[in-house]
Amino acid sequence: MAESRTPKSAGSGVQSVERVFELLELVTDAGGDVTLSELAASTDLPLPTIHRLLRTLVSLGYARQLPNRRYALGPRLIRIGEGASRQFGALARPQLKGLVDALGESANMAVLDGDMVVYVAQVPSQHSMRMFTEVGRRAHLHDTGVGKAILAQLPDETVRGIVSRAGMPTPTEFSIGTVHALLAELEVIRERGYAIDDQEQEIGVRCFSMAIPGAPTPTAVSVSGPVSRVDEQFGERAVPLLRRAAEAISAELAS
Repeated sequence: MAESRTPKSAGSGVQSVERVFELLELVTDAGGDVTLSELAASTDLPLPTIHRLLRTLVSLGYARQLPNRRYALGPRLIRIGEGASRQFGALARPQLKGLVDALGESANMAVLDGDMVVYVAQVPSQHSMRMFTEVGRRAHLHDTGVGKAILAQLPDETVRGIVSRAGMPTPTEFSIGTVHALLAELEVIRERGYAIDDQEQEIGVRCFSMAIPGAPTPTAVSVSGPVSRVDEQFGERAVPLLRRAAEAISAELAS
């Protein structure tokens, strides 16, 4: 009898784990908070099962119930996410260093985090005048090279939802300020395979960026520097190297 119960118990446990992660991903995809009915509409799970799993997540701190009865991601996920980001960044550092060695400019990796992009790794240039982005810094998606490379991987409706929630500030005269202009830019990025931040985040700075194929969360790598050095000829050298780095990181993630 004991032997017959073990497989069933193990299977049930695996199923519960799968359901928990499905719910967490649905909450994340919805922008960070949802109602029970919204979750029920997005999954085949029965409503009582969703409610039971959410109660467990709330009691453990991995979810929160807001005063308006919506459910949100919980604070205990932050520690897990930060640890995963550090490991993710460490995995990519050899490829980023290779970009810096070959191109002489700073290299970064960033991931989608809610409606923003967060930088998880950087290898700085050796130039005295260089670009430095603090690991952990969050930025808008529409005016950064990594952000636009990431947005180009997403459906237009998802892009509309992100910018409607996050806003579209224009820190420079070159920044994209409308959804229509952004969607047109993303179509260009999809066709050519890489993004350019041409002084859209900071005057005098240009960045070439490319998404990492098959990443578990939308991710991009970039090289950036002053416009005096990061010009069209730089881009011709950088794009093949960015592609090679992105593919190597993708293969490392899949291994």
